[in-house]
Amino acid sequence: MEISVNRKIAVFVPSMNGGGVQRAILNMVNEFVKRDFSVDLILATYEGPYLKKLDPRVRIVNLEKKRVITCLPQLIRYLKRVRPHSLLSAMEHANIIALWARALAGVNTRIVISNHANLTEGLLRNESAFNKLFIYLIRMFYRKANAIVAVSKGGADDVANVARLPRERINVIYNPLLTEEFYIQSSQSLNHSWFSEGAVPVVLAVGRLAKVKDYPTLIKAFSLVRSNIPSRLMILGEGEERHSLEMLVEQLGLQQDVLMPGFVTNPFVYMGKAAVFVLSSLTEGFGNVLVEAMACGTPVISTDCPTGPREILTDDGILVPVGNEEALAEEIIRVLNGTSKLNLPLDRLKRFNIDEIVDRYLDLMFLK
Repeated sequence: MEISVNRKIAVFVPSMNGGGVQRAILNMVNEFVKRDFSVDLILATYEGPYLKKLDPRVRIVNLEKKRVITCLPQLIRYLKRVRPHSLLSAMEHANIIALWARALAGVNTRIVISNHANLTEGLLRNESAFNKLFIYLIRMFYRKANAIVAVSKGGADDVANVARLPRERINVIYNPLLTEEFYIQSSQSLNHSWFSEGAVPVVLAVGRLAKVKDYPTLIKAFSLVRSNIPSRLMILGEGEERHSLEMLVEQLGLQQDVLMPGFVTNPFVYMGKAAVFVLSSLTEGFGNVLVEAMACGTPVISTDCPTGPREILTDDGILVPVGNEEALAEEIIRVLNGTSKLNLPLDRLKRFNIDEIVDRYLDLMFLK
């Protein structure tokens, strides 16, 4: 791939809070600078645990705004002043503002937008006035992007449907999850009593404590599991649903066997020690944690939610209906009892390696 003289890349995200989108962006910007690109990471708000993991060569542009929409004037000025060759944005609100800013700045910066969420579930099924306006903006502005990326085939179908664009306009590029740093972190030692030799098996989940993750179904399923086999449940992540989840744990009398220690910077070492990894979501943009758990050699169970898990797992994991605690419990018990034989061919994980994925992004960002 031939790169033009202007090797300036800008990346625009709301923050570097501890979500799957931010981890994908972290991996990409660090890889960009390793390849000798000049990278500006533009943040609405300078916050998030991934900030300290950024390569020091990444220049941070802090717009100091709490809401993405209020970043528009400063992003316009940035584009006029810096004129990066390409700007990559992630998350739907940032995508709209990036496209709007380019149009108002009157520059020829190439805009690549990436979509990580399921728009149908997040917008179309909740017809609030704001969502109707946002859908209108997606349909007006997404078509103006130089390239559109979805992180799964199902996600690409979803974007094409909501944005009313031809499916061939949507590029499918998986998230860059498997990096050298990932394998270093996953191989570290873990000093936690729950994972000591001879301890009962641990069921693990990783993700924001948010409604979309449907942890109540997982907790209820675990209650059924624990009544059949000694086990523990650990959920890594933080979010607005913590209080209600803690109340549910107490109602079910699971306080001694359910632990929610909050966000951890290295969830991979926990994945490698868990007996089984579970994703219980109502919907996903992709399902990064499934790939990461598989790469740690851990059996995975996921709800068959839109979009991502079915595409990731195929024959390599177990899919259960969304919101079905009995089915989820049954599969967890089968794994813990050793009666579920899962096939985890590591060669299938190559499609999530960072090198090939960053190559594909650069192709879109520097397309002649």
